[in-house]
Amino acid sequence: MVYTDPMISKLRNAIIKLSRPAKRAVMLVFDFFALTFAVWAAYSLRLNVLLVPDSTQIVVMILAPIVAIPVFIRLGLYRSVIRFLPGRAMFTITKAIALATLIWVGMLFALEISRLGTVPRSLPIIYGVLAIIMIAGSRFMAKYLLWTPVRKGFSDQILIYGAGEAGAQLAQALHQEKSKFVAGFIDNDPSLHGGDVQGIRVYPPARLPHLIENLDIREIIISIPSMNSTQRQQIISQLSKYQLKIHALPALSDLASGRYLISQVREIEIGDILGRSSVPADPELLQGMIENRSILVSGAGGSIGSELCRLIVKWSPRKLVLLESNEFSLYQIERELKKNTDLPLVAALGSVTDSSLVGRTLKNEAVQVVFHAAAHKHVPLVEANVLEGVRNNIFGTRTIAKASHEAGVESFVLISTDKAVRPKNIMGATKRWAELIVKDFANRARAENSQQKFCAVRFGNVLGSNGSVVPLFKEQIAQGGPVTITDEEMTRYFMSIHEAAELIVQAGALSRGGDIFILEMGEPIRIRDLAENMIRLAGMSIKSPENPNGDIEISIIGRRPGEKTHEELFYDPNSAKPTRKPKILRAIRSKDPGPSLQTQMERLNLAFEQQDEASARKILFEMTEGNSAGDVSPGVVPLKVVSKSEK
Repeated sequence: MVYTDPMISKLRNAIIKLSRPAKRAVMLVFDFFALTFAVWAAYSLRLNVLLVPDSTQIVVMILAPIVAIPVFIRLGLYRSVIRFLPGRAMFTITKAIALATLIWVGMLFALEISRLGTVPRSLPIIYGVLAIIMIAGSRFMAKYLLWTPVRKGFSDQILIYGAGEAGAQLAQALHQEKSKFVAGFIDNDPSLHGGDVQGIRVYPPARLPHLIENLDIREIIISIPSMNSTQRQQIISQLSKYQLKIHALPALSDLASGRYLISQVREIEIGDILGRSSVPADPELLQGMIENRSILVSGAGGSIGSELCRLIVKWSPRKLVLLESNEFSLYQIERELKKNTDLPLVAALGSVTDSSLVGRTLKNEAVQVVFHAAAHKHVPLVEANVLEGVRNNIFGTRTIAKASHEAGVESFVLISTDKAVRPKNIMGATKRWAELIVKDFANRARAENSQQKFCAVRFGNVLGSNGSVVPLFKEQIAQGGPVTITDEEMTRYFMSIHEAAELIVQAGALSRGGDIFILEMGEPIRIRDLAENMIRLAGMSIKSPENPNGDIEISIIGRRPGEKTHEELFYDPNSAKPTRKPKILRAIRSKDPGPSLQTQMERLNLAFEQQDEASARKILFEMTEGNSAGDVSPGVVPLKVVSKSEK
């Protein structure tokens, strides 16, 4: 083919390397002579001779480009990058030539009135057709010569946000792999604008709409691995206004540790847009809680339990005991941990309700610290299975707390939930009972002066946990929708699993016994905002009455049994006091609820033995109804990725 010729290749490279003003000058000069030639050709075709123009015809020929070029400039024909010229540019070129031709005809009419000369009536029509062929044809031919050999073999055309060293390496890696063609860089540094990095032009963020439209961009990769969460959130907020699929280069720490290569990108996670700035963990607290100690994690295969295990093995425990009732989950987490550590791991298959198993395990492994994460957490399922929720969440907590107390465990940490505050569902009520059970054992330890510490840590939703909305929304988006939400005004608190795990361990280290710690979760997020932003981050649009041609529809399916519109973290916000660790609050000890826990436990146990679900439900809420209240409506922070004004 022609473009494989070495001479053509050298010419192509020379043109590509020209500065932007030089390229525009070349285009402008070419258009001037091309349009002049188009008038001469129109005369020749109309008169059926090879025209030798007189003075009047020369004026007519020169007037055409003089009129057209300012129109071309105004309509942006010299702003386009020829290599990336989209098919829709044909419409713009046709419109520009039609407008220029009309103005030119007006000037020709003025020539006739002034009796300086006349032109054939059909001349403007022939000229317009020839001008479109020459101007559009020259540009698309240049695109073919300059772009096709470079573009060949690449699947998509993308932009990279960040023209630093990481961005340059990423562009080079993508070019070598011929996976995606980098059409340009976007960077906030004015000194880079208009320059080239790896032969690729750098543009300011303000040029992004023009680039998306003219280069048919569908994807952008953020390549600033050193940025913090606030900077990342701001950039994603800017990009989310456009229908783009957004990816990001991994964090600098991940690149340094070898978890990723510079050519590997990751999808933007919803946690990137929540704007939470995590506080670095306190090594002293983590070390004091974990190092050289025998630790047991119940529910070790679950979302929180498995993340706790990953964190614990990094801080050199003497031994880690994995207690899990699900065989496959236990196999998975043990297998994962063995790849990353040589520390002794003990896989204990069984339930926290099995008193003999729990007691034997605590004693045989000389456990010093227990993180109790095992629980049934899915609100609708627990609501439909009251007795199982009671058995696992309440009796299971009592069993492992009692066994820990008897085995002399030094620290016991219950993982609780915001649903335990003024509970309206069985899951929340059972977790509130679990908090009271832990508090009861803390009181016993204090009375015996045993130095044992029992505490609970309460927080909201964690991103990506089993059964949470984030993986559900991802699945629904991947399937083409609809994305289902239960209520327009539904809100929830969110934090990352890793951040939650770190704060749980540090809270345990801060315990004085009987504490209920509350993790600072920021402001609640509206679930509809979450769904909309996840759709946009996937590079899709929302289908609605205002946008019937959108990609993904959001469907309101109604609240499920026991589901609250808004959750709370505190019974009384004024009762929570800060600790030495930011984002960990300590609730001031409150008075015990009316009936004694022991009495109510006996009643609940009797209802369970009799399989009396109605009685069990009644007893559950008797312990919490003193704190019961209607659904609250806290201040809701809309996700900043897509503001209300942009909807």
